[in-house]
Amino acid sequence: MTRSQLTRTAFATAVAGSLLALGACGMNGDAGGVRQAEKTGEVTGRITFRTLQLKPAYTAYVQGVIDSFEKKYPDAKVKWEDVPGDGYNEKLVADAQAGALPDVINLSTDSFQLLGDRGMLADVAALDGAVAKDYVPGAWEQFRLAGKGRGVYAYPWYVTPEVLTFNEDLFREAGLDPEQPPTTVEQFFDSAERIAARSGGRYAAFMADPKGRLPGDWQKMGVPVLNAGRDRFTFDTDKAVAWAERMKDLYAKGAMPKESLLKADDINQLYGGGKLVFGPGSPGFVKDIKLNAPQVYAHTRVAGAVTGSLGHIGIYAQSLGIRKDTRHLDAATEFAKWVTNGPNQVEFAKKATIYPSNAQGLADPYFSDRGDGKDAETLARAIGARQLTTAGLDANTPVEWTTQVGDAVVREMQKAITGEQDARTAVRKAQEEANALLAAAVRK
Repeated sequence: MTRSQLTRTAFATAVAGSLLALGACGMNGDAGGVRQAEKTGEVTGRITFRTLQLKPAYTAYVQGVIDSFEKKYPDAKVKWEDVPGDGYNEKLVADAQAGALPDVINLSTDSFQLLGDRGMLADVAALDGAVAKDYVPGAWEQFRLAGKGRGVYAYPWYVTPEVLTFNEDLFREAGLDPEQPPTTVEQFFDSAERIAARSGGRYAAFMADPKGRLPGDWQKMGVPVLNAGRDRFTFDTDKAVAWAERMKDLYAKGAMPKESLLKADDINQLYGGGKLVFGPGSPGFVKDIKLNAPQVYAHTRVAGAVTGSLGHIGIYAQSLGIRKDTRHLDAATEFAKWVTNGPNQVEFAKKATIYPSNAQGLADPYFSDRGDGKDAETLARAIGARQLTTAGLDANTPVEWTTQVGDAVVREMQKAITGEQDARTAVRKAQEEANALLAAAVRK
């Protein structure tokens, strides 16, 4: 599975507004619009299973999982539908409005929040609390919802953690020790400054575009992005200002390609061409470099992700939600657990650059094997798996950080980085614009 397939689907403000309108019209389950289905103890009935952009690459795998489930439960039948990533959230909105949500739904972080916050997903912890032990704790906790107690509203499916990738030759050339890569955002910036001073403009440290770094960097630095009620952004802090000031200084010193501030350069091409020290923090990227730039792959090192003092890593997670009012709750929940069990997740991970959220699956030797300790792809897999079991998985982009919010913040940060306005003013304006957008979405 390519990184683009694992990239979060676009989150449109119009979609959020539509779902908010649904809640106002009585579709919100907490308001009594959607009643929780009840188990009967019999795994029977025809259920619909929707996935996100898995055909045709994984048709045989998914169909095999369905076939084995139906063999175990002959009175249950699964209708599989796969839809493109483009417009996925909009389709969920339309289905919710029409009362036509699938029984088992493949959810990205955005779509999970969209449906979960409006009470359209079953609380799987309430249905079967003992199942929590089957999943990596960080992944299970990922699918709680603010203000809804200890409920968990989706079964974790496949996940992708961050790792640190870098060109060890260029790293060493800058006078840095490849055996001691940076572990915090501040150390990462220190390394970038050293690289800029030693490179003579022949290569840069990392990409300038704040869109790829925020809000993750701030979260790793301990900046409170949202308040406890999740109705106001609160990132206007001294730490966020310090981040903007440091980015400005590094940009001026040549630590980032100048053109990468305003346009999306191909980071794989730059890294593969030996023009960048740090690559994207994705295990899938390592595989891409191995295939497309073997000469640079030979000098690529992998280490644990930059986490910050709080031990945070970014994680991209897919989940399986259960329609709250499904007619066949037993079949839907058993099927979701079947798809996300250890053996099925391991088989999937061996076909794609992903990781199981299932604890048994993640414990498979395939994920701990470091080989001879020299192959970057093998190491990336082992390091990513280790981090999934130990690190706090809460450096993820909150659903409130919509595309519009991100764009507004990026615009102000770009002004700070180029010196068009001072960092403190840029952070303050960014928060004001972000809160205005958040308030406008709530009013819809």
